Amino acid sequence: MSHIALVTLVVRDYDEALSFYTGALGFELVEDTDRGDGSRWVVVRPRGTDGTGLLLARAKDEEQRGSIGAQTGGRVGFFLHTEDFAGDHERMRAAGVRFLEEPRHETYGSVAVFEDLYGNRWDLLQPA
Repeated sequence: MSHIALVTLVVRDYDEALSFYTGALGFELVEDTDRGDGSRWVVVRPRGTDGTGLLLARAKDEEQRGSIGAQTGGRVGFFLHTEDFAGDHERMRAAGVRFLEEPRHETYGSVAVFEDLYGNRWDLLQPA
């Protein structure tokens, strides 16, 4: 059986990205390996999961820098599922995460759109 192991997220700086994802979002650091050429292999994922991780890849050139925060063309491109929507929403707000809307309760679950530190849009979602 196949599964998606990693999704690359182009970032401006490894350490600021790590601070946001492990601090504000509460992800765990899975790996941070110096590759010897000035780049690092940095993987984070939501705590307590063995699922898909994010490879935080520092932009190497102007073209890549231009994609930071716009990797999905302004659409929600990432979906963070939770079992405690209210608790996680409050914790993330207190940590400075910018939500673009108030929580909504839809037939499919509770949801609110937020931005990461670069402007990529995410859904915080507790499925119904």
